Amino acid sequence: MLPQTGSGINTQVTTEALRVEQLQKFFPPALAGWRSLLHPMMPATVPALRGVSFRIDAGEIVALVGANGAGKSTLLRVLTTLLLPTSGRAWVGGADVVREPFRVRQQLGYCGASDGSFYARLSARENLQLFAMLNNIAGSQADQRIAYLTDLLNLNAFMDHQVRTFSTGTVHRLGLARALLHRPSVLLLDEPTRSLDPLAAAEFRRFLRDEISSRQGTTLLFASHTLAEVEQLAGRVALLHNGQLLALGTADELKAEASARTLEQSIEALVQRALPA
Repeated sequence: MLPQTGSGINTQVTTEALRVEQLQKFFPPALAGWRSLLHPMMPATVPALRGVSFRIDAGEIVALVGANGAGKSTLLRVLTTLLLPTSGRAWVGGADVVREPFRVRQQLGYCGASDGSFYARLSARENLQLFAMLNNIAGSQADQRIAYLTDLLNLNAFMDHQVRTFSTGTVHRLGLARALLHRPSVLLLDEPTRSLDPLAAAEFRRFLRDEISSRQGTTLLFASHTLAEVEQLAGRVALLHNGQLLALGTADELKAEASARTLEQSIEALVQRALPA
């Protein structure tokens, strides 16, 4: 059930979308009050990722599951080049996330759980035009791409309104439009349906599955606490616990591994099995 990885990497790989090898990330301990003044440069000793290794092929949908603090968001932030790993390596489309961050960003789209990075007093159109420029997309090319994504995500009625007036669901769709502006081959999502009502969440999942994955062939790695969502979308499930990858396989494989009837029961059993005796 644990992923098998080789020792060498061929950066000319054509079918491999993501690879992570022995990835580790440590943070300094959180200190408050006078302790933070006495120890301003504490060494990084708190583990967030501990030797995580796996690979994802092009076109796959893989879900990251695990308790809060398991390392899901840290892993996504390392893959997006927002965090440097303490050790180990990771590649997106053959590009090293530390040594080739620009190549990684060219191939990658990212949409977080609650997106506060839009300019609230600008319209949706103005926001997308700005982010298109930041992605070196200009002129008619930017206009065509924005028009295409606007139609694709049913945003036409909102494009000339300020973002601060939008519902959470509309901001989610706008965030996805921004993530897709530069035609990424890999899309990373951190709890994509958190704060969405059931109907909006169902619509969003359907869009990811039918349009982004099936029609466009985009590789999708997403973190979620909603196990029904995981079973609906993911071809494989990666279980993280205390920064370690406990299992990686289909939902049925995880159930068989844990001799469980449901994905929830299998996750609980696999986590319990990993606890010290």
